[in-house]
Amino acid sequence: MTLKPFYSHNQIDMDIFEAARTNAVDALQNLLKTVNPNIVDSRGSTPLIVASYFGNIEAAKLLLAANANPNILDSTGNTALMGVAYRGHLDVAELLLSQGASVDTLNGNQATALTFAATFGQTAIVKLLLEYGANPLIKDRFQKNPIDYAQNQENEEAYELLVAALKSVN
Repeated sequence: MTLKPFYSHNQIDMDIFEAARTNAVDALQNLLKTVNPNIVDSRGSTPLIVASYFGNIEAAKLLLAANANPNILDSTGNTALMGVAYRGHLDVAELLLSQGASVDTLNGNQATALTFAATFGQTAIVKLLLEYGANPLIKDRFQKNPIDYAQNQENEEAYELLVAALKSVN
């Protein structure tokens, strides 16, 4: 189910984004008493997207416990999982996936979290996403898939994981 974003420009609501960005757990816990955890800022980000991008696992746990949706898309179509796949926050990726984050959501460029992980050399996240059933054959708007990106980045380990995933499916 996709939630309709709730936009706010209220200063109290904006503080939740700062608390998520800085992993200010006490402040975040207090803010979550009155602020919707799925609130969206002017860039379309949710507090969970922000906390995840910065690798703030404690903030992410609090937000998820308050029913933050891990599958909300920001204004460019990116999810919290895509942010951690780009930045390499394995612990947050594991948390998001355990809480129902979709592995094959497409962003505005038709890229997936696996595309990000393969492109930016996040081999441990490539492995994790494959364990959760990510599809290594999904092509982005440039008609490249994660296997292509791992090969272009000369990331032999990720490339081998992706090719092995194909063999296990066939």
